[in-house]
Amino acid sequence: MAGEKAHNGWVVWLSLLLALLLSVAPMPKSLELVRPLWPALVLVFWCLQTPHKVGMSTAWLLGIAEDVLYGQLLGQSALCLTVLAFLVLLLHQRLRMFPVWQQALVLLMLLGIMQLLQLWLNALVGNRPPTLLFLLPAAVSVLIWPWVYGVLSAIKRRFAVN
Repeated sequence: MAGEKAHNGWVVWLSLLLALLLSVAPMPKSLELVRPLWPALVLVFWCLQTPHKVGMSTAWLLGIAEDVLYGQLLGQSALCLTVLAFLVLLLHQRLRMFPVWQQALVLLMLLGIMQLLQLWLNALVGNRPPTLLFLLPAAVSVLIWPWVYGVLSAIKRRFAVN
Protein backbone atom coordinates (compact mmCIF):
# COMPACT_ATOMS: atom_id res chain seq x y z
CA MET A 1 0.00 0.00 0.00
CA ALA A 2 1.13 3.53 -0.67
CA GLY A 3 0.45 4.83 2.83
CA GLU A 4 2.24 1.95 4.54
CA LYS A 5 5.78 2.51 5.75
CA ALA A 6 8.34 -0.24 5.71
CA HIS A 7 10.08 -0.78 9.03
CA ASN A 8 13.18 -2.73 8.15
CA GLY A 9 15.52 -1.56 10.87
CA TRP A 10 16.84 -5.09 11.17
CA VAL A 11 18.65 -4.58 7.85
CA VAL A 12 20.69 -1.75 9.39
CA TRP A 13 21.63 -3.82 12.43
CA LEU A 14 22.43 -6.87 10.29
CA SER A 15 24.74 -4.79 8.08
CA LEU A 16 26.48 -3.37 11.17
CA LEU A 17 26.92 -6.89 12.55
CA LEU A 18 28.35 -8.04 9.21
CA ALA A 19 30.75 -5.08 9.29
CA LEU A 20 31.93 -6.16 12.75
CA LEU A 21 32.48 -9.69 11.49
CA LEU A 22 34.42 -8.40 8.48
CA SER A 23 36.61 -6.37 10.81
CA VAL A 24 37.85 -9.54 12.52
CA ALA A 25 37.80 -11.89 9.54
CA PRO A 26 41.12 -13.69 9.05
CA MET A 27 43.54 -12.00 6.66
CA PRO A 28 47.15 -12.65 5.71
CA LYS A 29 49.51 -10.99 8.17
CA SER A 30 50.94 -8.77 5.42
CA LEU A 31 47.49 -7.33 4.63
CA GLU A 32 46.41 -6.86 8.24
CA LEU A 33 47.79 -3.32 8.25
CA VAL A 34 45.51 -2.22 5.38
CA ARG A 35 42.26 -3.75 6.65
CA PRO A 36 39.38 -1.37 5.81
CA LEU A 37 37.46 0.24 8.63
CA TRP A 38 34.29 -1.75 7.91
CA PRO A 39 32.21 -0.68 10.93
CA ALA A 40 33.03 2.98 10.30
CA LEU A 41 32.12 2.73 6.59
CA VAL A 42 28.77 1.06 7.24
CA LEU A 43 28.02 3.50 10.06
CA VAL A 44 28.79 6.47 7.80
CA PHE A 45 26.49 5.11 5.09
CA TRP A 46 23.55 4.64 7.45
CA CYS A 47 24.15 8.02 9.10
CA LEU A 48 23.99 9.62 5.66
CA GLN A 49 20.93 7.73 4.47
CA THR A 50 18.86 7.45 7.65
CA PRO A 51 20.02 10.15 10.07
CA HIS A 52 16.70 9.95 11.91
CA LYS A 53 17.40 6.28 12.83
CA VAL A 54 21.17 5.86 12.95
CA GLY A 55 23.11 8.37 14.97
CA MET A 56 25.47 8.82 17.83
CA SER A 57 23.80 6.27 20.13
CA THR A 58 24.06 3.62 17.41
CA ALA A 59 27.70 4.59 16.91
CA TRP A 60 28.35 4.28 20.63
CA LEU A 61 26.77 0.81 20.80
CA LEU A 62 28.71 -0.28 17.74
CA GLY A 63 31.91 1.05 19.29
CA ILE A 64 31.32 -0.79 22.56
CA ALA A 65 30.75 -4.00 20.59
CA GLU A 66 33.95 -3.33 18.64
CA ASP A 67 35.90 -2.73 21.87
CA VAL A 68 34.67 -6.01 23.32
CA LEU A 69 35.40 -7.83 20.06
CA TYR A 70 38.96 -6.44 19.79
CA GLY A 71 39.66 -6.74 23.51
CA GLN A 72 40.82 -3.16 23.82
CA LEU A 73 40.14 -0.38 26.29
CA LEU A 74 36.37 -0.24 26.80
CA GLY A 75 34.99 2.94 25.25
CA GLN A 76 37.93 3.68 22.96
CA SER A 77 36.25 2.70 19.70
CA ALA A 78 32.94 3.92 21.08
CA LEU A 79 34.34 7.42 21.47
CA CYS A 80 35.95 7.38 18.02
CA LEU A 81 32.83 6.12 16.23
CA THR A 82 30.62 8.55 18.15
CA VAL A 83 32.80 11.48 17.07
CA LEU A 84 32.69 10.17 13.49
CA ALA A 85 28.89 9.87 13.61
CA PHE A 86 28.64 13.39 15.05
CA LEU A 87 30.73 14.83 12.23
CA VAL A 88 28.80 12.91 9.56
CA LEU A 89 25.46 13.99 11.01
CA LEU A 90 26.72 17.55 11.14
CA LEU A 91 27.58 17.42 7.43
CA HIS A 92 25.03 14.90 6.16
CA GLN A 93 22.84 17.32 4.19
CA ARG A 94 25.86 18.62 2.29
CA LEU A 95 27.45 15.19 1.87
CA ARG A 96 24.30 13.71 0.35
CA MET A 97 24.48 16.26 -2.48
CA PHE A 98 28.05 15.31 -3.39
CA PRO A 99 28.88 12.60 -5.91
CA VAL A 100 30.37 9.47 -4.36
CA TRP A 101 33.95 10.38 -5.25
CA GLN A 102 33.64 13.73 -3.47
CA GLN A 103 32.06 11.99 -0.50
CA ALA A 104 35.14 9.78 -0.46
CA LEU A 105 37.41 12.82 -0.20
CA VAL A 106 35.46 14.18 2.76
CA LEU A 107 35.39 10.70 4.24
CA LEU A 108 39.19 10.56 4.02
CA MET A 109 39.37 13.58 6.27
CA LEU A 110 36.75 12.25 8.70
CA LEU A 111 38.30 8.79 8.94
CA GLY A 112 41.71 10.40 9.34
CA ILE A 113 40.37 12.39 12.29
CA MET A 114 38.96 9.18 13.74
CA GLN A 115 42.29 7.38 13.31
CA LEU A 116 44.19 10.27 14.90
CA LEU A 117 41.83 10.18 17.87
CA GLN A 118 42.41 6.42 18.08
CA LEU A 119 46.18 7.04 18.01
CA TRP A 120 45.89 9.62 20.75
CA LEU A 121 43.88 7.25 22.94
CA ASN A 122 46.37 4.45 22.28
CA ALA A 123 49.22 6.77 23.25
CA LEU A 124 47.46 7.59 26.52
CA VAL A 125 47.23 3.88 27.29
CA GLY A 126 50.81 3.22 26.13
CA ASN A 127 50.11 1.27 22.92
CA ARG A 128 51.38 3.78 20.37
CA PRO A 129 52.30 2.39 16.93
CA PRO A 130 55.82 3.42 15.88
CA THR A 131 54.96 4.82 12.44
CA LEU A 132 52.28 6.72 10.58
CA LEU A 133 51.10 3.51 8.91
CA PHE A 134 48.05 3.56 11.19
CA LEU A 135 46.47 5.94 8.62
CA LEU A 136 46.53 3.27 5.87
CA PRO A 137 43.17 1.74 6.85
CA ALA A 138 41.52 5.14 6.36
CA ALA A 139 43.01 5.44 2.87
CA VAL A 140 41.96 1.90 1.92
CA SER A 141 38.48 2.54 3.30
CA VAL A 142 38.13 5.61 1.11
CA LEU A 143 39.20 3.61 -1.95
CA ILE A 144 36.46 1.03 -1.39
CA TRP A 145 33.80 3.60 -0.38
CA PRO A 146 32.16 3.72 -3.85
CA TRP A 147 31.58 -0.05 -3.79
CA VAL A 148 30.36 -0.07 -0.19
CA TYR A 149 28.04 2.82 -1.02
CA GLY A 150 26.70 1.02 -4.10
CA VAL A 151 26.09 -2.30 -2.34
CA LEU A 152 24.43 -0.73 0.70
CA SER A 153 22.31 1.54 -1.53
CA ALA A 154 21.05 -1.51 -3.41
CA ILE A 155 20.26 -3.25 -0.11
CA LYS A 156 18.49 -0.12 1.13
CA ARG A 157 16.33 -0.01 -2.01
CA ARG A 158 15.69 -3.76 -2.03
CA PHE A 159 14.45 -3.86 1.57
CA ALA A 160 12.85 -0.38 1.51
CA VAL A 161 14.77 0.87 4.50
CA ASN A 162 13.69 4.41 5.32
